[in-house]
Amino acid sequence: MRDICLVRAPSNLGLRPLHAGHVPGTWRAPQALSEAGLIEVLVPARVVDLERPAYSTEPQPGTRLRNGPAIRRFNLDLAEIVVSALGKSEFPLVIGGDCSILLGALAAARRSGAVALVHIDGHSDFRHPGNYDVDAALGSAAGMDLALATGRGEPLLTEWPGIAGPLVADETVVQIGEREGRDADFAWPDINATAITRIDVFAAQELGAAGVLEKTRATLTRADCPYWLHLDVDVLDQTIMAAVDSPGSPGIDPNDLVAILSALAGDQRCIGMDMTIYDPDLDPDGDLAALLVSLLGRVLKQR
Repeated sequence: MRDICLVRAPSNLGLRPLHAGHVPGTWRAPQALSEAGLIEVLVPARVVDLERPAYSTEPQPGTRLRNGPAIRRFNLDLAEIVVSALGKSEFPLVIGGDCSILLGALAAARRSGAVALVHIDGHSDFRHPGNYDVDAALGSAAGMDLALATGRGEPLLTEWPGIAGPLVADETVVQIGEREGRDADFAWPDINATAITRIDVFAAQELGAAGVLEKTRATLTRADCPYWLHLDVDVLDQTIMAAVDSPGSPGIDPNDLVAILSALAGDQRCIGMDMTIYDPDLDPDGDLAALLVSLLGRVLKQR
């Protein structure tokens, strides 16, 4: 069993403000989860903290990505921490923060060669300049992380030092949990034309945990490389996890989610995991923080 290196990544840079003057609260998630008992439950070998980056709502020169330069800097710092953990044969668990932290984790993993990705999220986060008008509004990287990871978007967040090509290839990605892909107005239907393995929430409900794992493992076997595990907690139904910026229904059953994550995190090919999007500002009593700590404990106790 590999020791856990808990990396607390307090970023809200990839999220849009929900109204004038709003600052997304996901930056508080690592501390809130720690106060809810995360360290006592996981007993990590090390805890590493990144500094909270400054959030801005203003456009920045040379990019149409909100907080783009700051996201790059934060992820380069995160990558160094994850590289260090992997070099010590630890299991890096990165607690965000918003989904843009996935980029730094993958940039670290890719330094040793190809890496696959299991992307568990209520949204496929495939927004990129090919499917929206970049001049109409600033782009939010938290809704673009899968597109950026597969090389779609501004070089600012698709090109990383020492890495040729995208962070992950389409055919090595499994996306689990999308709930809007069957809607007539689905925002990024071009994902249907990619080689990404897609198991939307409806298919996941039909297949059950065992079926989802079978389909996921088939893709990972073909990829034949280590993989990273990404969890956006909005994959849970909004009646269970409301403390996210874009809640929705339906969601993956919590017990099925634990079964899927436990099996994937326990595989020796899984080199690390991140968890994102929990917003303590939307959980004033801390009940959902406790739920997530319990979930992570169940997932990682037998890793």
